[in-house]
Amino acid sequence: MSITNKNYNPQEIEQKWQKIWEDKKIFKTSNKDKRPKYYDLVMFPYPSGTLHVGHVKNYVIGDVVARYKRTKQFNVLHPFGFDAFGLPAENAAIEKGKLHPEEWTFKNIDIIRKQIKKIGISYDWDREVITCKEDYYKWTQWLFLQLYKNGLAYKKKAPVNWCPHCKTVLANEQVVNGKCERCGTEVTIRRLEQWYFKITDYAEKLLNDLDKLTGWPENVKTMQRNWIGKSVGAEVDFKIDNMDKTLKVFTTRPDTLWGVTFMALAPESPLVEELTTPENQQKVEEFIKMISVQDRFKRTSQDAPKEGVFTGSYAINPVNGEKIPIYIANYILYEYGTGAIMAVPAHDQRDFEFAKKYNLPIRIVIKPKDSENTNNSESLENAYTDDGILINSDIFSGLENREAIKKICEWLESKKIGTFTVQYKLRDWLISRQRYWGAPIPIIYCEKCGTIPVAEEDLPVRLPRDVEFKPTGTSPLIDHPDFKNVKCPICGGDAKREVDTMDTFVDSSWYYLRYINPDLTDKPFEKNDVNYWLPVDQYIGGVEHAILHLLYSRFITKVLKDLNFLDFDEPFENLFTQGMIYRNGAKMSKSKGNVVSPDDMIEKYGADALRTYILFMAPPEKDAEWNDSGIEGTYRFLNKVWNTYMKIIDKIDNIQFHTKYHLKNQIEKDLRRKLHSTIEKITNDIEGNFQFNTAVSSLMELLNDCSNYLNSVNENEWNSSLLKEFADDFVLMLSPIAPHICEELWSMLGKDDLIINATWPEVDKEALKIEEVTIAVQINGKLRSQVTINLNLSEEEIKAIVLEDEKIQKYIENKSVKKIIYVPGKIVNILVK
Repeated sequence: MSITNKNYNPQEIEQKWQKIWEDKKIFKTSNKDKRPKYYDLVMFPYPSGTLHVGHVKNYVIGDVVARYKRTKQFNVLHPFGFDAFGLPAENAAIEKGKLHPEEWTFKNIDIIRKQIKKIGISYDWDREVITCKEDYYKWTQWLFLQLYKNGLAYKKKAPVNWCPHCKTVLANEQVVNGKCERCGTEVTIRRLEQWYFKITDYAEKLLNDLDKLTGWPENVKTMQRNWIGKSVGAEVDFKIDNMDKTLKVFTTRPDTLWGVTFMALAPESPLVEELTTPENQQKVEEFIKMISVQDRFKRTSQDAPKEGVFTGSYAINPVNGEKIPIYIANYILYEYGTGAIMAVPAHDQRDFEFAKKYNLPIRIVIKPKDSENTNNSESLENAYTDDGILINSDIFSGLENREAIKKICEWLESKKIGTFTVQYKLRDWLISRQRYWGAPIPIIYCEKCGTIPVAEEDLPVRLPRDVEFKPTGTSPLIDHPDFKNVKCPICGGDAKREVDTMDTFVDSSWYYLRYINPDLTDKPFEKNDVNYWLPVDQYIGGVEHAILHLLYSRFITKVLKDLNFLDFDEPFENLFTQGMIYRNGAKMSKSKGNVVSPDDMIEKYGADALRTYILFMAPPEKDAEWNDSGIEGTYRFLNKVWNTYMKIIDKIDNIQFHTKYHLKNQIEKDLRRKLHSTIEKITNDIEGNFQFNTAVSSLMELLNDCSNYLNSVNENEWNSSLLKEFADDFVLMLSPIAPHICEELWSMLGKDDLIINATWPEVDKEALKIEEVTIAVQINGKLRSQVTINLNLSEEEIKAIVLEDEKIQKYIENKSVKKIIYVPGKIVNILVK
């Protein structure tokens, strides 16, 4: 075969192999296979437009894992899809007038799909799921019905986060620093009737089972623990003075009950209206109005000014009978606990600042262990928040406060004025959205029959196509008579359909299950099949989804397990969170004008060079700065790979099987040792810790060693057997990273099958053994020479070789050798006098 004049043309090679892969359906995966399974999944994207190289990073990482696992003889499932509902499509329709969200969405999906195929990602496209298609959102609605039937989906009126720009409600998790996570607009509070999923019923399971996720990054698990926010304490009943009403308050510090001097309500609490007396009505209304436009996350921060207003009502402290005023305070959140606190200003800094501002009493009930001062609250410059000894606390005075907490909880329960309680910061998942482009909530309202779930056989509740988007941004479903007006399925009378749609995080909370049976029409998935494939062996995506998507997916999986649809209760066994790619010091975005298009890079350098650079630029979990010279470097590397193979393929053309031995000299032994140490290292880099950057670096080093061998040895004396082994193993190791060039070279090597179906090379442990080594030779502890020795020689033979060294002979001439100390493979120290 004479091909030495053929130049490396990545675009031609890549198009050729992509077509072969697609025509032969190489990446199609069966649900029935005798090989061990491996489910390799990357988080699917929202199709908001074209991809940039920052998006591509996790797809390339996932593809390396998938291709590597195939060479390790796993049955690999590597699917892809699109999280296709959501606000951007609807906003585009509003801005552009006649453009329908569906049209906008599928246009973008077509663009992204073509981009991904050009990169050479080995997805099984027959399993593609698109969440806005009826054959998917039918089962999202089915999922809602399962939760509804089992008391885990409900509707209630409550204060909600409202984004004035997006004109929809947001879950707590979608508010970042008081702003909408999508558009950055400051969030306000509204009271609306909304649908919720009862994720709080699973708070303890979600928390405890984090310990089982040994393959997850610790920072992600810590974020989930903090968000769930378990608190242990007591729920105490404070009766309202002159009212037949009790205010329940949760506290983690029942040891401070005798220090309560006022109560504080969240401004959003429904109790505000009940407890405000007529003479205080105007001041309260003015205060609520002022607070309603404030960022509630800023107002509740530690350093924000503490503001409030008196309701006019009082509560009775159950432990001492004291009448204490009830205030509304800006630093209390309705979502936490009961939306009310017992304020202990001597031992809580925010309460302390509030009490100082409004001249409220401050009573010390905990003193430092070594302090004699017991009552002088005037001397306090800040709240005392450390542990200590209880004082002014009736029968519990004199106890250490931590010891007293359990006893006080038992005493509260014995008096029937409080109970030991566990609470969570986690709130129920708000899923209602006042938008069109989402899965309709399958509920009907009838004045006679009440709230009625749509029957499963009547799913899907279809989104109407003939809708008009108004500049006000309100959902067109509100005014769509054919959608909104419906007959009651029970009595046949006039009824109304729910016009809210579901949060898109509901769609993405179960998509990993639909990949298993994407074409099923009678159920969302086949239980036996999902039990074979799940949990996902490796999940890859951004750390920004630690709270939202990952927590919701864990919740939905646990629900489906409890309802006997699954046999596992965690969806993702291992999680890898990749770093971002920056350019000019900033995250890539169109608005900043710092986007690098993968299409441009592929046109100039090829997909393999792009893939290799993305993997080489930094450890994959770290952020990295894009540099054009970097991809030029990986392009040069692949050219060097190509040119090296063009040199040696003719030499090994007639060798069918390489022979591992008969190495003629040390340079051949060193090259073979380097080959097998690289196999060992890259296997560990991919299998153990995803260190793809060092894997690429190791391949570059190995290629240099091979080039040095070719250049230092006469072509007629090249060891063809060694080069055959090198050619096979090197291209196999490179193939998950740069698959197109490797398929071409594999074909040139005369292989009958594709490299994607080949087997990962095995490490020859014998080749790793070092036979010769250069050791230091010291005389009386001072370095005098270096000698190359064969490690197979005996110690006496090695000592004799050292003594024959010319430099050493000069140093020991006319001297008496007392002793020779040999440290195997490292050093010889000759003691002379």
